[in-house]
Amino acid sequence: MKYSNYLFIFFLLFSLQSCSDFLEQEPGTKTSIDELLQNKKGVLQALTGLYTEVEANVRPEYYAVYADLQGGNLKYGPTATGGLKGQISPSSNLSLVYSFDDSAADSDFNMFYDTSYDIINQANLILEYTPALTDATDAEKNQIKAEALSIRAYTHFLLSLIYSQNYSYTPDASHLGIVYSTESIKSGVKYPIRKTAAETYSLIIADLKNAIDSYSGTSLLPGAAYTYFSKKSAQALLARVYLQKGDWANAYETANEVIATSGVTLTSKESLVSEWEKADVPVSEILLEFANPKDTEGNVSTSMAQTFGYLTDTNFQKYVASNDLVDLYESTDLRKQLFLTKSLFTLVGGVQTFLNYNFTKKFQDNAGYVAFRLSEMYLIRAEAALETNRADLAMADINIIRARANASLLTNTTNLKENIFLERRKELCFEGFLLFDIARNHKDVSRNDGCIATVCSLTYPSLKYVLPIPKSNINLNPKLQQNDSY
Repeated sequence: MKYSNYLFIFFLLFSLQSCSDFLEQEPGTKTSIDELLQNKKGVLQALTGLYTEVEANVRPEYYAVYADLQGGNLKYGPTATGGLKGQISPSSNLSLVYSFDDSAADSDFNMFYDTSYDIINQANLILEYTPALTDATDAEKNQIKAEALSIRAYTHFLLSLIYSQNYSYTPDASHLGIVYSTESIKSGVKYPIRKTAAETYSLIIADLKNAIDSYSGTSLLPGAAYTYFSKKSAQALLARVYLQKGDWANAYETANEVIATSGVTLTSKESLVSEWEKADVPVSEILLEFANPKDTEGNVSTSMAQTFGYLTDTNFQKYVASNDLVDLYESTDLRKQLFLTKSLFTLVGGVQTFLNYNFTKKFQDNAGYVAFRLSEMYLIRAEAALETNRADLAMADINIIRARANASLLTNTTNLKENIFLERRKELCFEGFLLFDIARNHKDVSRNDGCIATVCSLTYPSLKYVLPIPKSNINLNPKLQQNDSY
């Protein structure tokens, strides 16, 4: 135990040093946290670095594909070049996760877990230092606070989706949630325990309500407003949290508030496809898209295209849409045009052939990470309306989305719950929802087309709907309880 304590203290000190990476002043020099965060300029520099780390945590392959790969929207295409050209194999970065066999000792998501809590610690530091700023107005301090709280809530929410069973897994949500951190590690060494799922969601909601009440205007950071949390995107996150919790009345009210007051409108039917095909800027209905990192010359250095992109028949990424998804669209559905179909060299049982693969057009060129857009709010409002016995309103919202896509309209409320689930799958594909929607609806995982995992299906409930807490963290904190089956 004493050895574990020493390790944990070392981890905290290392994490504190790591979290100060955003304190870099100029090449080769760093300043202390106390020095940097004593004025508005330093706090804004820290907040800029925080957004950079959030983007770098959700954009890479492991998180960006997780829910869609596990749920069955994605499959692996052939290797583009080299000695393995034409062979289809899982990504080495996600081979264990893909087969629902992640290892606590060497988790594919180890970096995601550690980085998430590093982000939370940085947000806590900003929250702790901002109230004492003497060169910022109250409105400016409230805006900084609101953004940091939104990031803290968002990151905890992502962790809860991956490491905690869905909210209704137990009748009272008494099952394990996550560690919820509201103080920086600068305040001292602690051994936190995991909250229950109910407690976790209460804390997320409290943070978001506090944030929404604190927003005083636009972000103080440079760049496009849609790349930073705002009141409208914090409300969108809150609506998503209420949906995941099954708090239908609040989910409806909050989604409706975003639709009515955000000032954002749905991308039109006429421009739906062209909006997604644009380079550099997001679709017009965006509520929040994290900005792509840029090099010293202002060029985008990394983007979602590094996971989903297609350039030529010898330069493409491994993730393509499964026919399980593509076959859901009607032939007239405009969203079917958001797939780029390519015939690619493939080895099948050692035989050389060419097969068709569908790349998504959502994330080509310099596509950023889509965190929230307006169509999700219509889908949340529809589901919440159905669950509060307003099926007519639910059908109307679904038909708004279907009409925009030129899909046939629903004419009755028969099987409306399943239609809402399928509409979310079609509309929000590759945006990080499917597995969590499956779990929230107590559905089974069924991956058919192109599944090369050792396990292609799961029956709900299953302990494998969540990932293991990385063993390195269990070793450092003797109070941190591991998920069952790991």
